[in-house]
Amino acid sequence: NSNRAAIGHLQRQRYGRLYPVLLVSTDGSTVRLRYGEPKRILMMPLDSNTLPEAERKARLRRQFPSKPKAKEEETFEGIDLDTYKKFWKK
Repeated sequence: NSNRAAIGHLQRQRYGRLYPVLLVSTDGSTVRLRYGEPKRILMMPLDSNTLPEAERKARLRRQFPSKPKAKEEETFEGIDLDTYKKFWKK
C-alpha cells in the first residue's frame, strides 16, 4: 500500500515501464521480451567473421555505398534563344 512506499523503498531495481519487444537472433529465431524503450523489433548484431568472403563483401557494399557519379553539365548550344527573347524585354 502507499504507507509501505512512504516508509521504505520499493523492492525493485527500476521504476520505468517495460514494453513488449520482438528480439530477432542472427539465425532467424525470435523471442518476445520486455524492453525499456518502445520498439517493435530488436535485431542481434551479425558476426561478420563467421560469414563467407563473398557475403561479407556484399554486406559491406550495402552498408557503405559508393559515391554518386558526377553528371555532365547541360550545354545551351542546341537551344534557340529567340523563343525566350520575350522574357528578356521589360
